[in-house]
Amino acid sequence: MTLEQLRIFAAVAERQHMTRAAEALNLTQSAVSAAIAALEGRYGARLFERVGRGVELSAEGAAFLPEARAVLERAEAAARALDDLAGLRRGRLTLAASQTVASYWLPPRLARFARAHPAIGLKLMAGNTAQAAEWVKSGSADLAFVEGQIETAELARAPVGGDTLGLYAAPDHPLVGRPIGPSQLKAASWVLRETGSGTRSHFEQALAARDVPIQALYVRLETPSNEAALGAVEAGGLVTAVSDLAAAALVGVGRVSRLACELPPRDFALLAHRERRRSRAAAAFLKML
Repeated sequence: MTLEQLRIFAAVAERQHMTRAAEALNLTQSAVSAAIAALEGRYGARLFERVGRGVELSAEGAAFLPEARAVLERAEAAARALDDLAGLRRGRLTLAASQTVASYWLPPRLARFARAHPAIGLKLMAGNTAQAAEWVKSGSADLAFVEGQIETAELARAPVGGDTLGLYAAPDHPLVGRPIGPSQLKAASWVLRETGSGTRSHFEQALAARDVPIQALYVRLETPSNEAALGAVEAGGLVTAVSDLAAAALVGVGRVSRLACELPPRDFALLAHRERRRSRAAAAFLKML
């Protein structure tokens, strides 16, 4: 088997779809199908079950996937080692970030690094805080930048910046312009970020400081992004807690309003694996920060 076959297998397994895997790898669907067929034919194992228009891992495929990922990670590590031999004349840097950081704080810093080091390939993976931490732990990302608290012995944490959260509602919401206390928090209808996001965990800590458990809120909707939460708020009737960075554009054009409730500031943090060697590209990015 080849590394290319393993990359294709992993991409199909992650997306459960031949066409989407082909698009992600910039290959034709026939090339992806042929690679999977070659693996299955060579080893006499059925790696996927065809279900409708997609595919699902078979029992054999599910058992093989961790081994394939381990080989790909070792190959990636070998490539990074060779890249380092060339200094910063070539190389790659993969960063993970939680959504607020990825959307608003990190992009101008990535652009500055790209201008300074045009030969370094950059990739940004965005998820919630828990996902970003997992990507560093697994080796899928070199560094992560998050706004949530993560406690794990495998990752070192260091502060790199911060922001503030605010409560937001549509301009005609009855809470706009009024003082917000525990009774108003409990009476409101909420749309919140999902569990595992830094925004959600920071808001829960702010509520606890006011002796308001998250279970006391009437949460009508949970969303995987700040933009979805703000979109639901804009439609009327709901209140959300998101970064002031995320809401600034909508506030500027009068589509949402910030409520009179101050929340404590929060830190953004760098996460790095304690045992993996830091590449020269990663070291250069941190030096720029």
